[in-house]
Amino acid sequence: QVQLVESGGGLVQPGGSLRLSCAASGSIFSINPMGWYRQAPGKQRELVARVYSSGGVNYADSVKGRFTISRDNAKNTVYLQMNSLKAEDTAVYYCNGVFPAHYVPWGQGTQVTVSS
Repeated sequence: QVQLVESGGGLVQPGGSLRLSCAASGSIFSINPMGWYRQAPGKQRELVARVYSSGGVNYADSVKGRFTISRDNAKNTVYLQMNSLKAEDTAVYYCNGVFPAHYVPWGQGTQVTVSS
């Protein structure tokens, strides 16, 4: 079964940037779309961006214009470029399929902390 490993998180100042990566142990070609999620303390996990194999993308209003999602099916990797980061972006970030039928076991996530 495909396993997901998220990386690239860290501590960044407001206005800064980070690039997250989600590496899959197997093919993600059939997981369409793939999504990036985040979960802040005390809150439910939310989907912030999705990317289709065709390249089509969709974003939550809270990140639109600041985040860019992409995927490289050849490398079985999904990326999330995050710019103009805000304190409210602080959360653990995960990747997975968007539809329940496409879910694979959740990875450990990567912590993003935006603070001065």
